Amino acid sequence: MDDRTRIREMTLADCDRVAEIRVRGWQTAYQGLLPQPYLDALSVEQDAARQRMLFTHGGAVVNLVAERAGEVVGWACHGPYRDGEVHTEDAELYAVYVHPDRVGDGVGRALLRESVGRCADAGHERMLLWVLRENAGARRFYERAGFGPDGAEEPFDVDGAVVPEVRYVRALTDSGARR
Repeated sequence: MDDRTRIREMTLADCDRVAEIRVRGWQTAYQGLLPQPYLDALSVEQDAARQRMLFTHGGAVVNLVAERAGEVVGWACHGPYRDGEVHTEDAELYAVYVHPDRVGDGVGRALLRESVGRCADAGHERMLLWVLRENAGARRFYERAGFGPDGAEEPFDVDGAVVPEVRYVRALTDSGARR
């Protein structure tokens, strides 16, 4: 991990900054992949309220933040894999977002490494995630971290536009889970 990056569990006080990172991340990473009016309408304030509500309900979801020089610059979220409404024994990476000004600085890798390590330490055999099929940058990021597509694909409906997602998987039982 980069010596300048500190990974810790998210607190309620982080929700506004996490919402900003998440919304700016969507607006940057999904430009040209999702309908622009949808991206333009995303609201940091609404997402912050949603983050606070989800945070206060707790549960099995783990929210992590990455800090540099005392500033939150990234966020990751993981928990049980959701197969419809059923949680399985596998782990799922729900999200990794880095402030657009920090993309390429190792923050995303540090967050992913911590999420993978925590899930391996918890005894999960696999971690799964969903990624937009056309998001080549994100797919490369996950592939470099040992994830690969398993053949599953689902439509993701965004304001009437169907955007395919592919599922990626990584075994966590090997000794390289914290690489």
